[in-house]
Parts: sequence; structure tokens; C-alpha cells
Amino acid sequence: MPPAAETVRDEVDGEEGDGGARRGPGLRSVLPSFLRSGRRSGPSPRGPLAPAAAAPLAASLLTAALLCLATALSRTYPFGPVTRNIVDLGQQYLPFHAYWRALLLGETHGDAFLNWNSGFGSNFLGDIGTYLSSPFDVLVVLFPADRIELALYVVTAAKISAAGAAAALLLLRLRPGPWPVAAVLGTAYALSGWTLNYGATVPMWLDGLVAFPLLCLVGEWSRTARRPVLGPLVVALAWIANFYTAYMATLGAAVFLAVRLLTAEESATAGQQTAGQSNARQRIAGALRAARSVLIGIGLAAPLVVVVFLGTKVADPTPVTTFAPAAWTDLLARFLPATASVASPALFIGTPALALALTLPFNRAVAPRVRAGWTAAVVLVTLSLQWEPTHLLWHAGASPNGIPYRQTFVLSGLLLIAAWLSVAQGVPRPAALLAGGALLGALALAARGSVDIDDWTFPAFLAAAALALVAALLAHEGVRRNAVRTAGRFLPVLAVILFVVAQAGETVVTGKRIEEQQRSEVSWSPRTGPWHASAAREAARADAWPRYRTDPGEVPGGNDVLLVGGQGADYYSSLTADVTSSTLASLGFGYYAKGRHPVTLDNPVTDALFSIGTRLRSEPTEPVRQDARPRAKVTATTTPVPPLVTVRPREARAPRPGDSAFVRQELLLGASVYELPRDTRRTGRTLTTRCPAGSDVWFWAPEYKGSATLAGAEAGGAAVDFEGKPPSVRAPMRTLGTVPASGEVRIDLLPEAGIRLPSQPVGCLVRERLDSAVRQLTTTGATRVSAGGHGVTAELPPGSTGVAVLAAPRISGWRCAAGDAEAVPARAYQGLVAVPLDGRATKVGCTFRPPGLRLGGAVGAAALLALAATVFLRRRSLRARP
Repeated sequence: MPPAAETVRDEVDGEEGDGGARRGPGLRSVLPSFLRSGRRSGPSPRGPLAPAAAAPLAASLLTAALLCLATALSRTYPFGPVTRNIVDLGQQYLPFHAYWRALLLGETHGDAFLNWNSGFGSNFLGDIGTYLSSPFDVLVVLFPADRIELALYVVTAAKISAAGAAAALLLLRLRPGPWPVAAVLGTAYALSGWTLNYGATVPMWLDGLVAFPLLCLVGEWSRTARRPVLGPLVVALAWIANFYTAYMATLGAAVFLAVRLLTAEESATAGQQTAGQSNARQRIAGALRAARSVLIGIGLAAPLVVVVFLGTKVADPTPVTTFAPAAWTDLLARFLPATASVASPALFIGTPALALALTLPFNRAVAPRVRAGWTAAVVLVTLSLQWEPTHLLWHAGASPNGIPYRQTFVLSGLLLIAAWLSVAQGVPRPAALLAGGALLGALALAARGSVDIDDWTFPAFLAAAALALVAALLAHEGVRRNAVRTAGRFLPVLAVILFVVAQAGETVVTGKRIEEQQRSEVSWSPRTGPWHASAAREAARADAWPRYRTDPGEVPGGNDVLLVGGQGADYYSSLTADVTSSTLASLGFGYYAKGRHPVTLDNPVTDALFSIGTRLRSEPTEPVRQDARPRAKVTATTTPVPPLVTVRPREARAPRPGDSAFVRQELLLGASVYELPRDTRRTGRTLTTRCPAGSDVWFWAPEYKGSATLAGAEAGGAAVDFEGKPPSVRAPMRTLGTVPASGEVRIDLLPEAGIRLPSQPVGCLVRERLDSAVRQLTTTGATRVSAGGHGVTAELPPGSTGVAVLAAPRISGWRCAAGDAEAVPARAYQGLVAVPLDGRATKVGCTFRPPGLRLGGAVGAAALLALAATVFLRRRSLRARP
């Protein structure tokens, strides 16, 4: 296609015409010059900022101010004493950002490939791509370690503010108009119900919020044959920052581009047969340019995306979720303020903004094809939320657990584009306002019976609607007075101010109420404080890695080792390997999140198996509350354990499906250390059996919820709690006390529901047997172990035969070699990394490389070549033009 054919007008949708409707002086014409927007306006040396810069800046500042105000009014940290660490924000994302800060500052044992601190060794590059690859996340290095909560709040606020700026920039690119209104609508997008209800507590999803308007801009550049190099780079950045929501944003941008291509009316070029043929060719060319940008951009992100994708293939599977659409009453209610739910889509964008969007179908000042195209897009995307095939398409083929409407930010963006197209050239005429207001009223009336309606919903809705109505009347009066040459230019300015107040006030109320509702209805973690600091000091003092591990024990918040240090079992990630979860669960470890959050097990046998030489134990000194930073007494206990690499004989037998956790521990240890009673009897809520006097009674009941108490004076009679709740929570094995001199064991159960016990719930640990096994493994194990960022080297006693076992789950990516042999994929020994020995090798080495790194690198290199070719062709095309 000749260069002239690729050049399109820098107008929007051919919308200089009004589709046959008359248009009087609009709001833009009566605003002071510094509030107007022009297509090619720019800053004069002494004048104000150009609208293209003023609107994004104002949107960013307004967004940040409203977010902070809502946080302050809810008394939430950092503007109040109450924790904001609800659900996974405290259990998962906060610890990951703490570890990310430590890694960037060189304070960790692992590197970008392998995390030695979590899950006894985990694929950290996959976690980076899932949680930490956003450019905003680098900001954590600017904060001290004990201010990681503040750092994460700043990262969150920065992402939300950037989303507001990007949306305002997109709106002005679509059509010139008053930049203050564009700024307010950009803020409405950034602080939509999706952000306040979901995104603010799942910070990595916010990168998709930023990505959607930017990817729409890429679509605009492709449609108008502009920025062929910057476009793929923006796509790559979006997919690197968070590929999950970037996928949704890309689908949304495809909807945006389709509407733009179908509603735009490009200029015909000389020598072509008809304008229709010219338009069709330009639309096809624009779509192909967009596809090129997306493919190159995703290819550039492939080194990270492929690693994450393959990581999900070996991750612990979650139960299959069947999609159930929300009731239409609840869906409509979510357009209203102060509503919160994970079972329905968060659609709030503010009553004034929504009212403007609803006027678009009736606004005759906008070209008919534009009204029809954007109305159809909004309606179809809304319907797609409720239909299972399109629901699966939005979520890449898998219905997610927890929040089923993660794509809703795309619909919020489309609604605000509709609002802008209806208001950019002037306040809609009374007929359009009346029709849009009627739709808004009908929506509110239909939603009144929803369970999601809050006490604040209708008062906030009515107040915002009233202010918006007054703003519209003032704007129309200002236009009328200007038309008859009378004073009144201050009225449009006042109208804009009232519009800002209505939108901002309703948003703040919504943010405040959602914060308060979430804290009262979902699980939470306390703020980091003295307890975490004490545990971190003890972990640093006791650390002896890789001679042995230090387990920080239970610290409130989850993912303990990422917050306080050490090398324990705690690990909460969407990429927790199935091998890790199943291996630890089979040995008596507990978990949350359906297996993706293994937790520590305070058991001397598993401590020996995983070379945990120092264990921290915490005793709270005060109640753990939402509005306080908890304190605790932390103690460290060091015991002899085998080295990180041990030598075992070849497996005598593989585990069987019916083996208890006690048997599994013994098989991995290679010694019998438990007395396993065969005659355990259950009478009602009491278990009775016999064990050697002085042995430790361990109770394994992963699906049991309630308490268990070992009866007898020597046992102490303390009740021990178990939290089993299949399939999401598995209770860890726990000790109940010491067997009395009589050898009689009686366990009293106090269940919260039915009693579900395995066939062998009781095991009595004989310490002398365990001590003997530890000495044997230490004698035959590695004489020296060294560990790097993602590898381990161990020196073995001469003549070692059998199998060298590294105390780490055998996740995909481990490669090992004995002696000078070439490294090959590691073997597995009862779920751990293993290297066969032939008696000649005195050294073994294992390294970890994230699966998919080479494939992703190859795809990335090909995409880089394609980008270089684009640069070359672009330059040659520019040189060839007159």
C-alpha cells in the first residue's frame, strides 16, 4: 500500500459531522481557553500545559488524592491503625514484595531462578512473572525492610494513578474535549468498583488496569499507521508486567479496535476506485498492523510468559470451578456505589459517569454509526460476563477460583469511553439527558432488592445524581447565555466543579465502605510489627545455610520465611508445584488454599528429613487484633540434623496409596522410628490404644476440624486444635504429649463437625530410634555442602553408593550430575531430588533452570529480530517518501 493510502486523518471517527443533527455551541466553546482541548495544541513557552499533558497529570493526582482519602476515612494503614492485609494481600503478595526487595538488594540466598527460602526450594522466576515483574514493583527498594506495607501501598497507589492518567490520555486521543472532564473520567476508570473491590488488594492485577488504555492506544496507532515500533514495546511491557490481566486487556483492546475500524470513516486517496474500497483496505491494513504489534510484543515477553505458562502446568491443581452467572439484580446493583461482592461483577464507575455513558445511544450530536457501534460493544461485553463460553474466553479457558469476574475492568473502560464520546463536544441535549436519566433510574429501581445493596448505596447514589443534574443544568444555561452574548462564562466552570465533586464524593464513599465491608467479612492478617522483627532477628542470628536450614515457625501473615528469613516449608503461590504440595502433604504437613500454601510442620522427623537444624517458636504476648501490631516472645532451638545432602540405599519399596504419614516419613528416613499401634479403638469421641512409655504421641488427622486432648497427668491435658476443612485446608500432624508410664493412650476429641480420621491417626515417636537414624545419615552424608543462587554442590565420603538425596522437592527444572558426568534431569527419591551413585564419584552437583527459559528465549530472540525488521522497513519507507 502506498504511503498516502496508509495516512489517515487525525480526526476521530469522521466525527466532525454530526450525523445529520444540528449542534449548537457546546460546553467546550464557552469554557475558558485554559480548560479547552484542541487537537494539535501544545504548551507555549509561558502558557499552561497542553491538554494532552494536563489531563493525564490531573487524573493521576486526583486519583491518588481520592484513594488516600478513602483509605484515611476507613482508618486503614497507612492513614490509620487498621490492617489492610486481607486474604491473599497479607498471606501472599506482601511477603513476596518483601522478598523481592531483599533479592534486588542482594540480601537473599537464592536468585531470580530459585527461591531457597520457600517450600524447601521453589521456581522463583515463575513467581516473578506472576507477582513481581511490573516496573512499579521496583519501588520497594526505596523503603526500609520494616516499612514493606507502606512500600506496597505506594506501589498500589502508583499503579492506580497511572491507570487514571493512561485513560485520560486515551480519551483525548479519541476526541478533543474539555480536559478537566477527561481527567475526571480517567479517575473514574482508575477508581472503578473493580479497583476498589478487587484490584487494590491484588496489586499485580492493577497492571492490567494500566495496560487496557495503553493497548487501546496501540490499536489507535495501528489503525492510523503510527508508531510501529513503540506499539510492540507497549504490548511487551503489558505482558511482562502481568500477563494474566494483560491477556484480558488485549481482548478488550481488540473489541475497542473492532469498533474503531467499523465506525471510522477514512479519507479516500486519489487513484482508488471508490471510497468504500479505500476504507475497507485501510481497515484491513489497520487490523493487520495491530496483529503484528501484538504478536511481536507477546514474543518479546515470551522469556517470562513461557516460564509462567509451563509453571502453571506443573502447579498443584485446584478443584474445577463451574461458572454460575450472577443474578441480574445483583449485576445491576454493582453499577451502584458502596457495593462489594466476589460473586458478582464490580461495575461501579460513578453515577455521573454512568449517566453520561447511558446518554450515548440517544445523543444525536454523535454520528449514528458511532452511537450504534459503542452501544453494541458495551451491551455485548456486558452479556459476555454472564455466558459461560465467553466467560471461559475472558479467563483463557479456565474458570477461576474466588473471583469469577476478573475481566470487569475492561467493561468499565468501555463505559467511560462511551461517556466521553457523549460529552466531549458538549453536554448532551435535554432529550438525551432525559433518556439516559430514565435508564439510570430504571437500573437503580431494578437493583433495589439485591443482597449487595449497602446502607450507603442509595444515599450516595441520589446525592451524586442530584449534583450531576445541577451540573448539567448549569452547563446548558452557560451555553444559552453565551449564545445570546450575555455574561455567564463562570457557569460552565461551576458545572465542571460540581461534576468533579459528585464523582469524587461518591467514589470516596464507595472506597471507604468497601474497605470496611471487606475487613468484617473476609480473613485478615495483622500488620507487620514487633513479632515479625523479633523473628527476623532470631532467624538472622541462627542462620547457617547451607549447613542446615532455619525454620521461622509460625508468624502471623503466612509465607513466613519471605517476611522474616530462613528456609522453611511455608510457600503460597499460584505456581506451587504439585510435587511440593503432594510430597509435603504425604509427610504430614498441612496446607491452605487447596494445596498451594504448604505450612511449616514442627516435627523432629521432618526436621531431620529436610535438615532443619534451628527451629523458631513464637508465643504471642498479647491478642492479635486488626488495629494493632502484634508482639511475641520468639525462641530458637538448635538440634543435630543430617546435612542437606545425604546418601541412601536404593529404595526398598515405593510408597503405597494407603500408607500413613508416619510410614511415609519412615520410608524417606530409611529407619523405623514410630511405634504404630495396630489396635487403636474409637468409642464415640475417644480414641484408645497403647504405646511405649515415654514416647511422644503424634496425632495425624488432616481432615479433622476440632480439638484433641491427651488424657493423663503426664500429658498435661492441653487441648490441641486442628483446622482441617477439605479440600481447601489440610491440618498438619501435631504432638499431643508424652505417653504415661502405664503405656495407655487415651485421646479425647471435641469436633466442630463430623469426625473424619485416617486409618492410622496415631503414631508414637521413640526418640532413641530417631537419634540413631540421624547419626547414621550424618555419618554417611555429605562432608561439605555449598550452595549458590540456584545450585548445590556436595562432597561425599569416598565409596558412596546408592543415591545422593538433596533435601528439596524434585520440581521440574532440576539437573544433576555425579562426579564429572554431564548433568541430566534429576531423579526422584520419595519426591526429593536424587542423584544415582556408582561408588566412584565423591562429588555431586545440582542446578535449577526454570522450565521454558530456553524456549521463551528463542521466541523472544525471533520477536526481537521481527522488531528490528520493522524498524528497518519503517526507516526505508520514510526515506522513500517525498
